[in-house]
Amino acid sequence: MTMENTTPVNCTEAVHELYSYLDGELTDSKRQAIKDHLQRCRPCDRAVQFEAELLAIIGDRCAETIPDDLTARVKAALEEAKAQETEPS
Repeated sequence: MTMENTTPVNCTEAVHELYSYLDGELTDSKRQAIKDHLQRCRPCDRAVQFEAELLAIIGDRCAETIPDDLTARVKAALEEAKAQETEPS
């Protein structure tokens, strides 16, 4: 894929866009510019790697699970509400 008019970024801009880069929120050209910078700048690349690992750990540790009984109660309530909608008045 060829990127048009990819303007190089410096360390300050790369760090400023770090989370947008990791979250995939950048335009293709901005993402490519930061990717190019990271290939040339070891300190920035290490920062991105660290933050990516940190986000993954936080995501794994903070994932909430819904208790089975709550899931069953919500499902039953939805089914009951749907049945009431279809009953003739």
